Amino acid sequence: MLKPIKRLGQNFLQDPNTIRRIVDSLDATPDDVVVEIGPGAGALTHLLAERYPRFAAIEIDDRAADLLEAELPSTRVIRQDILKTDWQALAVELGTERIHVIGNLPYYITSQILFSLLDAAPLIEEAVIMMQYEVADRLVAKPRTKSYGILSVALQLACEVNVLFPVSRNVFYPKPDVRSAMVHLRFPDRPSPDCSDRAFLRQVIRAAFNQRRKTLRNSLSRLLTDDMPDLPADIAGKRAEELTPDDFVDLADYLLGRPA
Repeated sequence: MLKPIKRLGQNFLQDPNTIRRIVDSLDATPDDVVVEIGPGAGALTHLLAERYPRFAAIEIDDRAADLLEAELPSTRVIRQDILKTDWQALAVELGTERIHVIGNLPYYITSQILFSLLDAAPLIEEAVIMMQYEVADRLVAKPRTKSYGILSVALQLACEVNVLFPVSRNVFYPKPDVRSAMVHLRFPDRPSPDCSDRAFLRQVIRAAFNQRRKTLRNSLSRLLTDDMPDLPADIAGKRAEELTPDDFVDLADYLLGRPA
């Protein structure tokens, strides 16, 4: 058995029932392409390879990659940092337009992985991923709550988010210090109308929540340029947590002088 490496955030699943329940959460058919993020010792990988002929795994740990290639010689193991993955190139390589993603994410880079999936949204069909319970709670948080923030807005604008079930600390080796949860993200085939400049929209969301105790008049002041209109009076005095995801889209388009 592999010895978990702490700096890689490795906590290996060991319970067969939990493993089966996680894999069962995928909506993929046997004809679909499924990609696992960070298979580690292969708890999910063996069952995934059995169910999905067009399966691949992305693993940065050479020890784990060696083990998986030895145990599952027909499985495509990609030795790569998930944060450096070119999803477009990967989709072409695997011969698909849409990828089904699954994984027990390293908790210290969960947000970065989520944003990489958002950037690749047109290529992602669904993602079944494990993360810290508190992060999962943020993804589904509503306005005017403490958990509502950048991830809440960004994910809810891009996909349908559902927290599936909690995962006990006792099914891991070693036991993590935090609670865990499985989350299902479903990305639409055709994204709903969004801000005409998504990069600017993300800047607005980040600027607003990075100083969430300030009013939007103050938190967005450094982002606004001289050629942008003043914030509407009914928006300027509000704080970030008071706006819905759609409100942020309307605000970004308004600042750019474009119709909502």
